[in-house]
Amino acid sequence: MEQKSVFESFELEVNEDIKGLLKETSSWTYFLSILGFIGIGLMVIFGVFFGAIMGSMALGNNNPYEAMGFSMGYFGLIYVAIALIYFFPVLYLFNFSRKMKNALNSNNKTDFKLAITNLKSHYKFMGIFTIVIISIYVLAFIISIFAASSF
Repeated sequence: MEQKSVFESFELEVNEDIKGLLKETSSWTYFLSILGFIGIGLMVIFGVFFGAIMGSMALGNNNPYEAMGFSMGYFGLIYVAIALIYFFPVLYLFNFSRKMKNALNSNNKTDFKLAITNLKSHYKFMGIFTIVIISIYVLAFIISIFAASSF
């Protein structure tokens, strides 16, 4: 007879205390995701207007990046690109809060699983994004050391 381990037979119990904590957590994540969507909208609006204004100003001889073939209007695109990157973790957080509220109100295990999956995706995205940003900083630091030593 095959014996099951403790972990294979473990059944997670979500009591009223845990439900209260999860409900409060989903309320805060909902609030933060709404603020995130507002921030993304403002970044896109700022990026479009900044790109248009700086692009029109660079038509004169005010562009310090002209020698590199880089228009000042492209800086607005950077804001839009950052907003696009920021959209996904905010969406995961929003989906977590909606699914968790629904799961707690209706005792729906499928929504509970989807809520936890969205929370996992949010933190996975943020972890990978953090690793990428730290790598860019390290690379920029190494390049700056070599650039400074060549002078």
